[in-house]
Amino acid sequence: MRISDNPLRGQQFPAALLLIAAGLGLLLANLPTHDAIAAVLDAHIAVPGTTLDLSVAHWVSDGLLAIFFLVVAIELRHELTHGELDSPRKAVQPAIAAAGGVLVPIAVYLLIAGADPLTAGGWPIPTATDIAFALGVLAMFGKGLPPAVRVFLLALAILDDIIGIIFIAVLFAHDMDWLMFALAAAGVVVFALLSRVVAKNGSAGVGVLMGVIGVLTWGLMAASGIHATIAGVLLGLFMSPAPAEKVRHGLEPAVNGVILPVFAFVAAFVVIPQVAPSQLSPAFWAILIALPVGKIIGIGLFGWIAMRIRPKGAVPAIVFPDLLAAGALGGIGFTVSLLLANLAFAGDKLLRDEAILGVLGGSLIALVLSGIVVSMRARHYRALEKTAS
Repeated sequence: MRISDNPLRGQQFPAALLLIAAGLGLLLANLPTHDAIAAVLDAHIAVPGTTLDLSVAHWVSDGLLAIFFLVVAIELRHELTHGELDSPRKAVQPAIAAAGGVLVPIAVYLLIAGADPLTAGGWPIPTATDIAFALGVLAMFGKGLPPAVRVFLLALAILDDIIGIIFIAVLFAHDMDWLMFALAAAGVVVFALLSRVVAKNGSAGVGVLMGVIGVLTWGLMAASGIHATIAGVLLGLFMSPAPAEKVRHGLEPAVNGVILPVFAFVAAFVVIPQVAPSQLSPAFWAILIALPVGKIIGIGLFGWIAMRIRPKGAVPAIVFPDLLAAGALGGIGFTVSLLLANLAFAGDKLLRDEAILGVLGGSLIALVLSGIVVSMRARHYRALEKTAS
């Protein structure tokens, strides 16, 4: 992530904004304001002449969030071709750690909630890492940490994003319309070709046409039965690098300052059940535990294994205590975990709300835990530096 005077291009302010938005959504959902806001979020907006008829909440999660995934995909492509994952030597340790950070939370979730068919389908929820939050906490508490820790965390979170995108595309497709999907794929191809024209001559008219094609591709993807955010992923991955970087730079403040906070508010707008803790769904407890505990164990253990088996000279290589810090940061699931909770339990509002509360609670525990662990490691390195000097 690039350094800028604009706080919305940084790491700490967007993370704080996300936390405030989620807290506000949860607060207003449990005050007398609930009914008025719920009526707005449940109101439907249709596009004339199309099959698109979504509630305001779904326009946020399916529409606005597609722009977020577009920016994520552009960042992914950069890291895979010119960044922290552009060679097997760079990718080996974070890739193995990321696998642990997915497999162990799934195992923890299934151990707690897998016996009930109603809750078993929520296993993808605790697998995600919120890159904005994780890097924000690292920037806030990690002064003095070696640069390799940030590199490792960035690579780990990017791989997590890839896994989350695959889950969304594969697990939550429904009533597939292959004709619509083929047209959406054709839209991606046309968009990619137009981006190469823009890269060569910088035509503003072609850029506008790209925007139109992008919106049409999103609509076709939504109509195909695959979650519409995948359109943003595909458009970002196949866009020519030069215009893609301009698009990322132009959209970043809006994504950090508007899109993600609005999504966080809407996703966290859930009523806290007025029941005893023993009456809460196993899904709630599974997510609450799997995010902070499963991530730190999975990333720490598998990262340690990767240190032992990595090829000579492979990077980034970080020591075990720093792996635990990265694992604690990885438990901040938030954005993608909230989306996965909405998708996994879309047909059961009560279960979905409890899963969302599990995501919020688990992410908050991971946030506090990571703040403590990262601060301790940073203090350790500052002490070493002071002694050496």
